[in-house]
Amino acid sequence: MRFIHAADIHLDSPLAGLQARAEPLSEELRNCTRQAFRNLVDLAIAENVAFVVIAGDLYDGDWKDFSTGLFFAAEMQRLGRPCFLLRGNHDAQSLITRRLKLPDNVHEFSSRRAESFVRRDLGVALHGHSFPDREVPEDLSATYPDPVPGLLNIGVLHSSADDPGDHATYAPCTPERLRDKGYDYWALGHIHIRQVLHQGHPWIVFPGNIQGRHARETGPKGCTLVTVEEGRIATVEHRDLDVLRWAVLEVDATDADEDELLARLGATVGTALAAAAERPLLARLTLSGETALHAALPDRVEELVAHAAGAAIEVGGRLWIEKVQLRTRAPAHLAADTLDPLRQAFLAASQDPAVADPLREEIEALRLRLPPAIRAEADMPADLARLAEEAWDAVVAALAAESGR
Repeated sequence: MRFIHAADIHLDSPLAGLQARAEPLSEELRNCTRQAFRNLVDLAIAENVAFVVIAGDLYDGDWKDFSTGLFFAAEMQRLGRPCFLLRGNHDAQSLITRRLKLPDNVHEFSSRRAESFVRRDLGVALHGHSFPDREVPEDLSATYPDPVPGLLNIGVLHSSADDPGDHATYAPCTPERLRDKGYDYWALGHIHIRQVLHQGHPWIVFPGNIQGRHARETGPKGCTLVTVEEGRIATVEHRDLDVLRWAVLEVDATDADEDELLARLGATVGTALAAAAERPLLARLTLSGETALHAALPDRVEELVAHAAGAAIEVGGRLWIEKVQLRTRAPAHLAADTLDPLRQAFLAASQDPAVADPLREEIEALRLRLPPAIRAEADMPADLARLAEEAWDAVVAALAAESGR
């Protein structure tokens, strides 16, 4: 017997940071979460799985209209086998989903209490508790029932576990507590990076989301295919489902002239496209290092974007640059001795509270004026020291360019 464990589908969620610049890929961008979900159903049919588990965040809050739910219903009809669905923090927001009847093969865990679906015909018992509200500070797994003897017991849980990363804390728990429950497999959701918290008995798995949605969600995205033999977990495998893949393109511009820089950019693009396995690539491009080209690069961003896209076309791929970050600096020898006293005074001033505090307030005020989708992606400096260093590099580069005319 096989089953699929997926989570964090976020059907019809927009890809952050691309709406304003995405004309060439607009159709794929609008439909990529749907196509990734079609890929999930295709995989379930091809592998002839017994059932599918979705561990939260099938949706991304309330829909704009009923088409999202109708798409899900049509795919469940095509699936033609049981799907066990749990609501996560994003699903809990949705009012429309509560009014649309689920297909008969979809079994949703209660949001009022921990609930078990015992399927002796499949040899499994699934235990879960949907989110009643978006904010769930307590450990829901503590209320899950004891395992059913003689069956494969699967716990379905939307939780941040004990993750200290960027994800918000919801229904926190520890791998030790989950192990002590006595289940065979924990199907987790909420963390968008695939993680295996425990192997063996039990398996405790975050499958990650099925489609990266912004520049921090890089690399392969998909689901987990689980094989059961003689009532025990035999294999746990990741399967790719993503339609578009996010990547970070890092190009070291150190000591590069113009031709060398473009050659390095082209090589980086080729490597990233090969790793994406023929998928269109969405990328954030970062240039770093010490180069005499530093002063000219801000005026050549569109040219760099076009060259990257051209390099992708040359190898038969497609690439969309979401953002270009310039982390280069001017060569250190440019007027270093002459300007060093002024540099020291400039950097010292950036640490003076009388200067720094009003500047931080001004930066935060500017950030809050951005649209919410862009605000979440805005790279605001964590401290003024790095900002001051970058500003000084820009001044030195401008002086060097002026003196060379």
